[in-house]
Amino acid sequence: MKYGFVKVASAIPQVRVADCQFNVRKMQEMVSAASSRGVEVICFPELSVTAYTCQDLFQQNLLLEEAEKAMGQLLDFTRTYDIICIVGAPVAYGCALLNAAVVMQRGKILGVVPKSYLPNYKEFYEKRWFTGANDVHTGSLTLCGQKVALEKAILFKTGTFTFGVEICEDLWAPIPPSSFLALQGAEIIFNLSADNDVVGKYHYLKSLVSQQSARSISGYVFSGCGFGESTQDVVFSGKGFVYENGNLLAETPRHILAGHLLISEIDVERIRTERRTNTTFASSAALHCKEGIPAIYAEPTDTMDSELTREVVPHPFVPTGKHLDERCEEIFSIQTEGLAKRILHTGAKTVVVGISGGLDSTLALLVCVRAFDKLRLDRSGILGITMPGFGTTDRTYTNAVNLMKLLGITIREICIRDACMQHFEDIGHDVGKHDVTYENCQARERTQILMDVANQTNGLVVGTGDLSELALGWATYNGDHISMYGVNASVPKTLVRHLVSWVADGIGDEPTRTVLLDIVDTPISPELLPADENGEIAQKTEDHVGPYELHDFFLYYTLRWGFRPSKIFFLAKKAFGNVYDDETIKKWLTTFFRRFFSQQFKRSCLPDGPKVGSCSLSPRGDWRMPSDASSQLWLNECATL
Repeated sequence: MKYGFVKVASAIPQVRVADCQFNVRKMQEMVSAASSRGVEVICFPELSVTAYTCQDLFQQNLLLEEAEKAMGQLLDFTRTYDIICIVGAPVAYGCALLNAAVVMQRGKILGVVPKSYLPNYKEFYEKRWFTGANDVHTGSLTLCGQKVALEKAILFKTGTFTFGVEICEDLWAPIPPSSFLALQGAEIIFNLSADNDVVGKYHYLKSLVSQQSARSISGYVFSGCGFGESTQDVVFSGKGFVYENGNLLAETPRHILAGHLLISEIDVERIRTERRTNTTFASSAALHCKEGIPAIYAEPTDTMDSELTREVVPHPFVPTGKHLDERCEEIFSIQTEGLAKRILHTGAKTVVVGISGGLDSTLALLVCVRAFDKLRLDRSGILGITMPGFGTTDRTYTNAVNLMKLLGITIREICIRDACMQHFEDIGHDVGKHDVTYENCQARERTQILMDVANQTNGLVVGTGDLSELALGWATYNGDHISMYGVNASVPKTLVRHLVSWVADGIGDEPTRTVLLDIVDTPISPELLPADENGEIAQKTEDHVGPYELHDFFLYYTLRWGFRPSKIFFLAKKAFGNVYDDETIKKWLTTFFRRFFSQQFKRSCLPDGPKVGSCSLSPRGDWRMPSDASSQLWLNECATL
């Protein structure tokens, strides 16, 4: 596929114990189905050619010969397909029998990887039949009439990605073989498994796969035995997972009587970016990989365009699902603790916040209230200052005042109109000219008031600007761009809105909840231009710079993953295809990169503020960029979309 995506499949076929012909026919059906959907690598369960539960039948020559014969038929079947197949089979090797993964493509066996660790405890007796990879001399063997490589670790290279294989119990070892495979370059690990089911094991297994995928910074495809295996003493429910860097992309339903195919896409470009960023990965590779792992080159897989089936979340910064409350509480607590420490360290007697009736100042105020409550300080020490200007509307003014009253803080109102008019007269500016001077004068006047009141009261000015505004430079330099501590500095606009809604939903006071929800519903605006004839907000930020949900999406994939504009455009179409057309996405993507580069000078001198998530624009933290870097490469690519 394009943009670094590799389409993979975890196949859970229905099997019959010791019926190799039946099993291979089912595998052929799945290979054909997967290939028609653009799958590049398909992985079957452990010993899928014979079934895992053959027990002492593995000592029967007839079964072993039939298994090899069936594999030969599968090989012939794959001759017309580009897809790479990984199948599990018993492989005779001299005086040993191996529980092995056989990797094949276009009628050719690429390599054989035997299982390293054989479980021989509780319900498992694998050492009764098999020899582990660590107890044989590897090299080569003849299988299905082909001389093929036999190694306990092999890197399979396709030209666009590299993968490795481990088998079931290998994952459960203290240091799985996949750790070394990943350190030597495998971006995707395929695990052929026969994990049986007992109460509680399923969730433990998922955590194990997730952790291994995260630690090895890799994609991980798991395929476990399903219906048809013997239920004499254990049951296999057919578990299939696809993980990427610890995150679950897809999983199969369990206890399905028919065979099933799990398909998803792993982003190897994302994996490579993370490995380059995480310098510990390279250090570990240098320390633990003194000897190289053999590499085998596959034929290039068909790069036909096919549908991206994995979900692309439109709001990557916003927590969802069953951990929603926990994540919101964690974010809010990080902001609160950061401010509480700063208050104690500076010995501030007050905190000073400009309250506009908008989202950002509301979240900052809520953080201040939580910090004061945790420090057991009287809320009267929170000085909320509303500063009406030329564009202030009744709605935002009323919400600002009511919220401060309901939260029990000290309220001050300082109108800035006269001060700004005096300033316009002093510098000779036409008050009827509503340009950048007209707007920025108001922002700087408000900041001056906040700073001076903080000096009067031995206080700390708490900044309200958010991550999205910093990315776009939507802040007045030496105005709202500056504070003494910016509690929202790494909180993007989509998350600000969500956090305020979350606080509102959890609050028991209905009047406060009503005000908070009305603030959430208010159009985003700096209110620096006069209201319209109906007294409504005329200056709507998203009309000028574009929808914040798009910009937050662009920011996430630019900052967190370093993706180029064409890939971000591709992902945005998947995430927002039902909301915005291609031209709209392209327009605002171009705007994003133009503003992101041109406004770096504002980010180079940001005040302190806590990092709450995976992205930050602090010059002391995540992002160090020259203020005069050229944006031409990015804008040129945007123009080609």
